[in-house]
Amino acid sequence: MNSTEQYLEAQAAASEQVDVPTMVNYIIQDSLHRGASDIHIEPWEDMVGVRVRVNGVLQWLVGIPSDHHPNICGRFKVMANLESHTTGLPQDGKAAPEEFGGVQLRVSIFPTVFGEKIVCRVFNPNSKVFDISKLGFDDATLERFKELAAKPTGLMLLTGPTGSGKTTAIYAAIGYLLEKHGNAVAISSVEDPVEQNLDWVNQSSLNPARGYTYPAALRSLMRQDPEIIMVGEIRDEETAEIAINAGMTGHLVISTLHANTTSGTFARLINMDIEPFLLASTIIGVLGVRLLRTNCMHCAGPYTPEPAPLEQLRQFEGDDYLQAMLDQQGFYRGAGCSACGDTGFSGRTSINELLVCTEPVREAVMQKRASREIQALAVQDGMRTLWDSGLQLVVDRKTTLEETLQKVAADQV
Repeated sequence: MNSTEQYLEAQAAASEQVDVPTMVNYIIQDSLHRGASDIHIEPWEDMVGVRVRVNGVLQWLVGIPSDHHPNICGRFKVMANLESHTTGLPQDGKAAPEEFGGVQLRVSIFPTVFGEKIVCRVFNPNSKVFDISKLGFDDATLERFKELAAKPTGLMLLTGPTGSGKTTAIYAAIGYLLEKHGNAVAISSVEDPVEQNLDWVNQSSLNPARGYTYPAALRSLMRQDPEIIMVGEIRDEETAEIAINAGMTGHLVISTLHANTTSGTFARLINMDIEPFLLASTIIGVLGVRLLRTNCMHCAGPYTPEPAPLEQLRQFEGDDYLQAMLDQQGFYRGAGCSACGDTGFSGRTSINELLVCTEPVREAVMQKRASREIQALAVQDGMRTLWDSGLQLVVDRKTTLEETLQKVAADQV
């Protein structure tokens, strides 16, 4: 039983009224204890459900009587400096509860048929370690990444779906540059919003409601004499054009982009009407990242996967590889225990692939060749794919075959 449940039970047993600020603090405390990245407070027909996202998966936290819902919403609105009496409209804000030592919450209010749903993204400075060596690189890829990050000009992109670890990776890259240059280099960032404060980085949060968008911020930033520019995300043609222009005119630009594959990054930007020759001459590398859940060390043991994932492995790696894994009892997973909350997983780790823009890759981009052809050229040049990285975790018994297959789509292989 968690602290929130204990508090509600104690108040009910004593026939005492629930103090909503106290209950909200218990919800946040329990969420932090589980290492949650998000808190979902959801009004349903007969209750308010609280779920938390841990290692990328939603878990049940507590059920609360529906009559407390208006006061819970009011409490979060006060904490995030939102309009307390406004209902039926989305609102967004930030809260920094003093009781939790620097933890910040990005609060989103969204109207539903049963009332306002609250989602809090948790930014916990005590749990974040922006270390480039923690991104799942093998030695060779790490050195190549450092070489790219040390270049004085160009555009480096990080790709992956939502929740894949792009923000952690881009902060780690900036952390490496700070470690390398100290305060001898001017680094500025434009983010939506700033998620973690970084020493010696001039960080700026967007305010679209007042016209302070990525393009507007970047145009102004170019007059600030920056050497390294971090752009939170390239979302449109205008932002892409300014970022590319900055990379061509003596700046190192690091940004993220939503693309399914590293090689598909070029097609994504071409679809934004960016000329291929600009991409070929400016982009120095693309890092694709994913987060995989890792087996609980307390309850992991050998198992035999179901036929479907085994067949996928056979298609990708061949009969001999599959048989060797089965003969060696090479597949491991957590059975579930008290240490991992009966999930079988404990924590997550990063996998990656680094596409370096070599001359053959540039020529392929100029010719608008298919993403798979660009991928093949990068592999010939020594790129370790996401599939290779994920499969190594399976071999090392750190994750399951199913987890790797789920996070690394077939078109990645």
